[in-house]
Amino acid sequence: MEYRKETNIIAFVGLPGAGKSTATEYVTSKGYPKVNFGGIIYEEMDKVGLEHTAENEKVFRVEIRKKEGPDFAAKRINQQIHDLTAAGQHKIVIDGLYSWDEYKCMKHEFPCELEVVAIVAPRRMRHSRLAVRPKRPLTELESTERDWSEIEDIQKGGPIAIADHYIINDGDFDKLYKQIDNVLNEINFYN
Repeated sequence: MEYRKETNIIAFVGLPGAGKSTATEYVTSKGYPKVNFGGIIYEEMDKVGLEHTAENEKVFRVEIRKKEGPDFAAKRINQQIHDLTAAGQHKIVIDGLYSWDEYKCMKHEFPCELEVVAIVAPRRMRHSRLAVRPKRPLTELESTERDWSEIEDIQKGGPIAIADHYIINDGDFDKLYKQIDNVLNEINFYN
């Protein structure tokens, strides 16, 4: 595959509550388009009439990957990215690359364009954020179960471990935004 120098794809990865969606919202507020792995799951849940609850999502994520392959969401995201680049968008943000298989699928499709940025935060801080988020808040037990499921069932640790860049999200929004800007300026995403 030829290197498409003008295309930059940023994938934010991290465990629940780390700040992936906050990072994505910050960058997209500057006018950059996004694609969302979680959105693929929710679309499929809607098709079969499942309510968006933590338990339904957990079971569904595992079952659909068994049924359609571990990289099914990445294949759909890859197509969305191709559609965006065909429409003239060459700076794209990915919210929530989940699994090792998805990472490999995307890296194969976009070997030079994809930059993975891991957002990490201490477990207690992540769980506190999850408890107070407005959409689908989680209890401490649910947060712990979700962590384990994402690490063991979908191998989320792989994309975090192999990330190109790391941001420690243990402070306020301004600190997070400054770190995001530093990383994206370093890789010429904003240019």
